[in-house]
Amino acid sequence: MPIGFDDLVHGVMNDWPANIRVFLDFRMGYVGCPVACFHTVDDACGAHHVDPDTFLKALREAVASH
Repeated sequence: MPIGFDDLVHGVMNDWPANIRVFLDFRMGYVGCPVACFHTVDDACGAHHVDPDTFLKALREAVASH
């Protein structure tokens, strides 16, 4: 099942560790952050002023390449 906008950040990093690098590349400091359990991918994009479609594409590409 592909990663979606409603997936929690913690789950995305936990289920697909390759995505930790994607969060860091987009300057999202969710690694080890307690908020990661509550923010969705869409929330993270809004909080960090990142284009959601671009970010979601990067997450999915990281999963596909591993």
